[in-house]
Parts: sequence; structure tokens; C-alpha cells
Amino acid sequence: MVNETAGAAPAPNAQSETDPVLALQNVYLKDCSYEAPNGPRMEGNWNPQINLDLHTAATALTPELREVVLTVTVSAKQNDVTIFLVEVKQAGVFLMRNLNEDDAKRAVSSVCPSVLFPYARAAVSQLVTQGGFPQFLLPPVNFDALYASNQTQQPTTTN
Repeated sequence: MVNETAGAAPAPNAQSETDPVLALQNVYLKDCSYEAPNGPRMEGNWNPQINLDLHTAATALTPELREVVLTVTVSAKQNDVTIFLVEVKQAGVFLMRNLNEDDAKRAVSSVCPSVLFPYARAAVSQLVTQGGFPQFLLPPVNFDALYASNQTQQPTTTN
């Protein structure tokens, strides 16, 4: 039976007890920091060298709930001088039920960060703008491609 109510979440009993489930329960800013050692004073053209670092970690809260934290670190330098450094830890609680090990790894490394990244991008942009710098938008990140690349680089072990 199809739920025809627009915008309504499916009824909890609409799925069988063995169907895989990945559902976002909550999104929140866990931690953030902003540093601009010299403030927004800029000499010459605004053309900073940007370094973006991403890290994902997961913690089991219950057997079915995991907190996934996406850490986004952005540093901007111009002429070897740090202009600003921003770190945002964007977190989410995800319900993960009946996922096999490979699907759970993919969810934590690809699907969940894809959900959290737009929130982290907005937080980084807001911090940089409030610091007096021109609008700063992080480019989109393809977490599926990063996950696939990481999987091919890791050696496989056989027993």
C-alpha cells in the first residue's frame, strides 16, 4: 500500500522488521572554531590559497543509533600568511537497522556525510562572513567517490 499523503513520513509499520533502514533522527552543530590572526585586513588582491580537510567519525549510541560527526577544516593563506582557519564539527544521529557490515560502512563514510555537509558548509560560510571576509562557499563534495577511492586504496586481507 502506498502512502499518498504529501510530505508525510511513512508509517513505522509499513516496513518489515528485516528491511534495511537508514534514517536521520537529528542534526546539530557539535563544535566549531574560527581564527583570524590578523582580522579581515587584506593587502593586495583577495586570492587566498584554500586547504580543505574532511574527516568522518561514528559512535554507537545504542545498537541501532549512531552519531556521525563530519569535521570540516578550512584554512586560507595568502602569501604564506594564515588569513583564517575554521573548523566545524557537524553531527547527526542516524537510525541504522538491518544493515550489513558493508552497507553500514558505506552509510557512515558516504551517505551520512553527504547529509551533514550542507549544514557544515553553511556554518563555515557564516563564520567566515561574520569574520569580515568576502562570502565563502565550499564546493560540493562527492562522498561516494571519496569512499570508492578509499576502498580501492585499502589493502584487502584474506584469512
